[in-house]
Amino acid sequence: MSEPTVLVVDDEAAILELVRFTLERDGYRLLVAADGWEALEVARREHPDLVILDVMLPGLTGLELCRALRAEMDLAVIMLTARKEESDRVAGLELGADDYVTKPFSPRELAARVKAVLRRSSRREDPGATPGPVRDGLLLDAERRRVWLDGEEIELTYTEFELLKTLSGTPGRVFSREDLLMRVWGTDFLGDSRTVDVHIRHVREKLHEDTARARFIETVRGVGYRFREA
Repeated sequence: MSEPTVLVVDDEAAILELVRFTLERDGYRLLVAADGWEALEVARREHPDLVILDVMLPGLTGLELCRALRAEMDLAVIMLTARKEESDRVAGLELGADDYVTKPFSPRELAARVKAVLRRSSRREDPGATPGPVRDGLLLDAERRRVWLDGEEIELTYTEFELLKTLSGTPGRVFSREDLLMRVWGTDFLGDSRTVDVHIRHVREKLHEDTARARFIETVRGVGYRFREA
């Protein structure tokens, strides 16, 4: 198996060089781009496994680039941000980013997050999986990783699909946020439980959920979430 390909997008030459040195040392194939439009062209041509991108890019911003990448291809995304405001992190997660790193960051931390995200992404193919429930117009095919609602196919990111599969696999069971983090993101994920809330909200929006009268995913106050029983 060839080494994973990582595309790094940042307009700071020092950051590009630091990330290149760190990840090439760990055996990754590195691609670099200094702005969003160049990155989009490189991604379309090279089909990287992971994109590390800065939020504050010239021209096409990091958030816009993340949205464009998610619309066109299936890959992992780590956002870099110099800001510490929660809104930046939430915005990236809502667009489908798998993780985020706040500048300044240590090379060791970045390498650990890259390894963790790629490990989770490598589980996309699950030949032992069984089809999920057909209920209330929802069909989840775990083997082909596809979801339909009322006959219309719903596009979910890898993480969103894993959340829905985990919850729907045992209707009525309450999963805490920490349990979902461990099951979907893995024990080596360095984020916090608010990440779960962001992705749950995204899944609900795609399933056209009314949170006041949940059709599928119910909130258990103070605990977490469950898939509604029939």
